Amino acid sequence: MSQDLDLLQGTWSIVSLEMEGMSMPGGGARIALAGERFTTTGMGAAYSGNFVVHPETSPKSFELEFLDGPEKGNTALGIYELRGDTWKICLSTRGSVRPTEFAAPPGSGFALEVLQRGAAAPSTAGEGSGETVTGETVTGETVTGETVTGDPAPELAGEWKMVSVVMNGQAVPKAMAAYGRRRATASEVTVKMGPDTILQALYSVDRTVSPMTMDYWRHDGTRQFGIWKLESGELITCFGGIGAARPAEFVSAKGSGCTLAVWTKV
Repeated sequence: MSQDLDLLQGTWSIVSLEMEGMSMPGGGARIALAGERFTTTGMGAAYSGNFVVHPETSPKSFELEFLDGPEKGNTALGIYELRGDTWKICLSTRGSVRPTEFAAPPGSGFALEVLQRGAAAPSTAGEGSGETVTGETVTGETVTGETVTGDPAPELAGEWKMVSVVMNGQAVPKAMAAYGRRRATASEVTVKMGPDTILQALYSVDRTVSPMTMDYWRHDGTRQFGIWKLESGELITCFGGIGAARPAEFVSAKGSGCTLAVWTKV
């Protein structure tokens, strides 16, 4: 093995992640190298394959040749910088263009990651009814003293995986959207991106209006208003920002602050 490949052996935890100009959750996700093989865990799916390193180039470069997982058959081109127990990488998430600098601007298709050697500390966020999150206790009917109104939605219970998401007019790369999971009962929902919980809430719906509405009573005491529909077996939601007005249509335009997501049942 080359000297750099030898130094990269072992487990690395992602401590920061930027995709096309957007900061994304990455805590808890890991990349492990054993010889010339890599495995990633904690990012919504398991990936593995060959890791090819080129320490002689400037900047130093590598390829991830995916042999298993959702990206099977694809190759990601990247560059890297290794300083002690900190490993910085920038890689392509689509296409065949290798980054030339450590940046992931909008529209580039690049991901910029900083990793630290070793396993990340486990998450301490609560994940269920009746748990305490940021000091607020959620019961089955109220959030911080406010009564939840509206109807439950038993047809939305179960686990859903994210197909696509547009945030404030910008589409999240499909490779990142694939980490999204929505787990719900008829009246509670948890949304995760990889290992990170980005939403915990009680929710209710109103089917008497068009488009049908959905309200989140978030576990941190804030409210969020959206619309939803089921179409060809997919759940489509569009939400305004926390405390913002409810969207009138299924659109996430630049500057709107809206998030448009498409989900399919697992």
